[in-house]
Amino acid sequence: MNKEWSELNKTMQAQIKKKETYQTGLETLSALRSSLMDTIMNFYDELDRQEFNAMPFINADGYHSKSVAYSLWHIFRIEDIVAHTLINGDEQVFFSGGYQRRINSPIITTGNELVKQQIAEFSSALDIKELLSYIVEVRESTEAVLKQLPFEELRRKVSEERRERLKSLNVVSEDENAVWLIDYWCGKDIRGLIQMPFSRHWIMHIEASLRIKNRIHP
Repeated sequence: MNKEWSELNKTMQAQIKKKETYQTGLETLSALRSSLMDTIMNFYDELDRQEFNAMPFINADGYHSKSVAYSLWHIFRIEDIVAHTLINGDEQVFFSGGYQRRINSPIITTGNELVKQQIAEFSSALDIKELLSYIVEVRESTEAVLKQLPFEELRRKVSEERRERLKSLNVVSEDENAVWLIDYWCGKDIRGLIQMPFSRHWIMHIEASLRIKNRIHP
């Protein structure tokens, strides 16, 4: 793991455990996400459209077996779902912004159900510029949610009502590779969600995307 990202993530996790360092922890999280966002912007500067679809490790085990386009979709669909449906109880950016049409996506889910050639075909369908608009809007909306989230809320678990709302939206596939996400998210408290979809999850998939990029541009 990138040393800077790892240290920021570790520091943030310690800071958000205590009320007196909670706000500083959110600032550390913002710094981590800003650094990761710089890497995402570099993908847009350095990769051509076909390279966003490339899957040089298609038969490998691990996040690097995907494409950069898929990885970015996956990171931000999950963040949007968790931030808005599960934490804030409001409408996802994806729906309010009409992003399925704008991105030209054949799915509204996280994409966990897709494998190998399905990922390649999915990646090819996406409007990459509109995907970037979605990325930027989701990032900003999540950080707005966190900014107004009091420390006392961090121990709150996802309510049954929000779990049912999540299921009704059909944004998590019923495929066995995806459906486990519902129990996974709903088994965590708000602090646990901050520590995964909003931070570590970014790191894991962006590092995998860097591995893909470095294979394409050695």
